[in-house]
Amino acid sequence: MAASERLENVNPTIHRRLAEREPTVDEENDDIVDKIDAREIFDLIRHISDPEHPYSLEDLNVVSHSQVEVNDDENWVKIMFTPTIPHCSMATLIGLSIRVKLLRSLPPRFKVDVKITPGSHASEEAVNKQLADKERVAAAMENNHLLEVVNQCLAVS
Repeated sequence: MAASERLENVNPTIHRRLAEREPTVDEENDDIVDKIDAREIFDLIRHISDPEHPYSLEDLNVVSHSQVEVNDDENWVKIMFTPTIPHCSMATLIGLSIRVKLLRSLPPRFKVDVKITPGSHASEEAVNKQLADKERVAAAMENNHLLEVVNQCLAVS
């Protein structure tokens, strides 16, 4: 079977990337406490690789800056992501990759909430339930094969 026959979305649409953000003087100064904002969170997740394609989640419009909410004062981050097709079997893996990236990158005071954009996936409720279950996420990260796949998605080339 050819590789293209195994892909669920053989010809994904590639979207324009948001320009890279230039660091400000305040971000370079370690003495200044800088609040975490939506753009900073987006910059953490935008380069995560899609599990099926050699593109980033941003390239495929799976994540966008407008789908990120942050409240630094109340210590929470909410990410909505949109799979490229409604029956994407990789949706849980994509959500898990986003969640793991944020858990590894953010201070532990943050509550991270990762969900599928409402109406964008056939199994939205089931995937959201899996991603919200801390015990299931922890168990998934103990699975060496799954951890390897997640780490590949997180590796920036």
